[in-house]
Amino acid sequence: METELLVIKSADKYLRVKDSQYHLCGLDKASVFPMNQLDKVKEHVKYASREQNMEPEVFKLVLREEPI
Repeated sequence: METELLVIKSADKYLRVKDSQYHLCGLDKASVFPMNQLDKVKEHVKYASREQNMEPEVFKLVLREEPI
């Protein structure tokens, strides 16, 4: 099974959105969003770019689940 999720990345770090605050972090702490929340993700990108002096970009993560 595959799942597609959206993440926001700035340089080599990922964005964590928590309690209306934006932090750069590793992938293990990053905020992830379902594909149907693309509009919300774009709002976060605009805010992070304008107010947090970041250069955010949206990326799609594709997770594949399979037994080992």
